Amino acid sequence: MKLSEQVVVIRNGQLVDGTGAAAVPDACVTIEQGHIRYAGPAVAAPPVPPDAFEIDARGGTILPGLIESHFHPTYFNVEALEDLDIKYPVEYVTLLAAANAKLALECGYTSARSGGSLFNIDVWLKKAIEEDLVTGPRLAASGREICGVGGLMDWNPDFRRIGMEGLVLLVNGADEARAAVRKLVKDGVEWVKTYPTGDAAAPDVNDHHSLSMTFEEMHAVVATAHNHRLKVTGHCRATEGIKNALRAGYDAIEHGTFMDDEALDLLLERNVPMVPALQFEKASIELGPQWGMSQRVIDGHKETLEAGAESALKVLRAGGRVGMGGDYGFAWTPHGTYAKELTFFVREVGFTPLETLHCATKTGAGILGRGHELGTLEAGKLGDVLVIDGDVVADISILEDRQRILAVLQGGIVKAGRLA
Repeated sequence: MKLSEQVVVIRNGQLVDGTGAAAVPDACVTIEQGHIRYAGPAVAAPPVPPDAFEIDARGGTILPGLIESHFHPTYFNVEALEDLDIKYPVEYVTLLAAANAKLALECGYTSARSGGSLFNIDVWLKKAIEEDLVTGPRLAASGREICGVGGLMDWNPDFRRIGMEGLVLLVNGADEARAAVRKLVKDGVEWVKTYPTGDAAAPDVNDHHSLSMTFEEMHAVVATAHNHRLKVTGHCRATEGIKNALRAGYDAIEHGTFMDDEALDLLLERNVPMVPALQFEKASIELGPQWGMSQRVIDGHKETLEAGAESALKVLRAGGRVGMGGDYGFAWTPHGTYAKELTFFVREVGFTPLETLHCATKTGAGILGRGHELGTLEAGKLGDVLVIDGDVVADISILEDRQRILAVLQGGIVKAGRLA
């Protein structure tokens, strides 16, 4: 991805640097050769050349580019699980993924970690973004997902005779789990996404209290992935599934819904990040009836939402790491509405705006394994910056309004926003 050859200076706004520190009023950010040279009070800013490219924050907020830590680029208006793999041909899904990536960047998300992708499209999408063929977030790819046979993601009955390998690799036992990871190694993924548990969306044999993989399968996935220097994460709702994942050596936990004290201790002991993804549950409860969800499924989402919010707050207050993102691309959580997650955590979970922004920037960068170059506005890091017309600390919901986005920069280059 290209870096700006211009000196860029952003003035006349408060600075939220992503570290969790209080906002700095009347701040300045200077970018040289695509990297931040200075971020702090304007009175202490270094001089810039007269031909520097200046951005006026208009009294608003300057903050790091947001990071979507659970991004599904190949999801598009999904109404039922079957839509994920048989609704569109792979050629069209590839085009949809590129459109979703562009939209994410336009919403202020300069980086993202894929949470699973049809036919490894995210691997090639990442390459296209890095080579400036298309615009989108800096991407960590995970490709196809892994699930036990008969588990949450194994919804196509045998009589259809269409298989599942476009979206998920189904495994029976540790040997098949190892083989599945080796397929992903060849495809160039960075994260291996698994399904240790079920979900409220599957109210029968694979609900949110059920398991979809054995511990032996999960351990085999981790051992194989770590051998090839890949990281492992998993869709974990049921308490035992969370504990299995942590004991197996998972590098992150998706959802972490029903977390008891023992699971929390395991999480904190290894400092494993968690991405709760709760706005999906709220939207399912509120909009589910119009999409034909049964009351049983909606009740499951209510239970998931309440427990998930409690677990997320418990992790944060205990000093754990919480990332922001989750399951956008369903009909009731369309792409482009990612910032609703941040608003929800402030208004309904109990996170402060600064805590939430810290989770959506610095913690997200750590999850991507790029904390040394992304996630905060500090000297030496890449110039991935979001400039907002308004005070996001006073009202974080401003981030939901794309019209309030003045500029989205990657490497000091303005890629989107009203000033693009």
